[in-house]
Amino acid sequence: MKRIATLLIIVLIFVSCSSEKGYRIKGKIEGSDGITFYLKMRQDENFVDIDSAVSKRGSFKMKGGAVEYPQAAVLAAGNTNKMTSFYLENSKITIKGSLDSLFIANVTGSKTHDEYKSYIESNKPLTDAYQELYSDFMIVVRSNDEERLAEIRAKIDSIENEMIKNQREFVVNNPASFVTPSFLVGLSGNMGADELESYINNFDASISNLPVVQMLKDKVAAMRSVDIGKKAPDFTLDNVDGTSVSLYSKVGAKALLINFWAAWNSSCRAENPNVVKVYNEFHTRGFDIIGVSLDRQREDWTKAIEDDKLTWTQVSDIKSWDSPVAALYAVNVIPSNFLLDENGVIIAKNLHGNDLYNKIKEVLEEE
Repeated sequence: MKRIATLLIIVLIFVSCSSEKGYRIKGKIEGSDGITFYLKMRQDENFVDIDSAVSKRGSFKMKGGAVEYPQAAVLAAGNTNKMTSFYLENSKITIKGSLDSLFIANVTGSKTHDEYKSYIESNKPLTDAYQELYSDFMIVVRSNDEERLAEIRAKIDSIENEMIKNQREFVVNNPASFVTPSFLVGLSGNMGADELESYINNFDASISNLPVVQMLKDKVAAMRSVDIGKKAPDFTLDNVDGTSVSLYSKVGAKALLINFWAAWNSSCRAENPNVVKVYNEFHTRGFDIIGVSLDRQREDWTKAIEDDKLTWTQVSDIKSWDSPVAALYAVNVIPSNFLLDENGVIIAKNLHGNDLYNKIKEVLEEE
């Protein structure tokens, strides 16, 4: 009887401990007295509040039930635009920082966030160099110094290639990390279906059934439908005047580029001068473009068209990443593009910089 009682006590302790499983957040944010902090997580395309706490003399606590798996979350300060992002998981997490610089708050206690932070810190020299070059690029764009632009673009391309290499290595070397699928989402824009599938197949069983991984698997299927050699799927969207334009109303040019971009995306804006250059040089020889914007605001879209001197056909449904056309072409990274021949067959994908120029020149010279 005594043994049974002991076993019951052990079971009750186990159940009690299990019921306590969940996340615990302890915040220490200078200058935040009286501020309500909101814990937000993404659902579909929106962030929703899942917890909140009022800061008293800069300190607050949050306590919640178990999350199914480590997920990206945001800690936002009241109705301000001050926030920081981190990976939320079932652990004791501490967030320390200052309200004025909340975005660089120090987060500890989350194993997944530690993995992400370690990667970001190791790549800081590259990201710092990239930001400096991009600032120089935007200044030189206004000067029309083509030689200097080409020099900066080459350096930017080199840094981007190094960043991509590092992310690929992380994905391969960390098959069980909950950070890995998010990195692969970013990398997938420059992968073929077979390559992407090989990375997914390398995932550990602990992450292979995550929603983001299922999304990647769905993308493989979509990518196979828009692979090189496939007929490009038709679509219809409104242009800036509100007139419906179908893709196949433009098919027939010797080379037609479907160019996915957005005004809010810095990489797209940096690439636009190169696309303008290619269009201006080869349009009269049979090259055309249909730009598909993934913008959120119509005013931003039309202003960017004017500012960047994008004179070819532009269409959009102003649905950003919710655009059915982006899903149709398996686009989740921009800039992305698809080059079609005169019959609407995809002959190349994701050509940027000198690669775009050289490919268009090659195609037109074959005619």
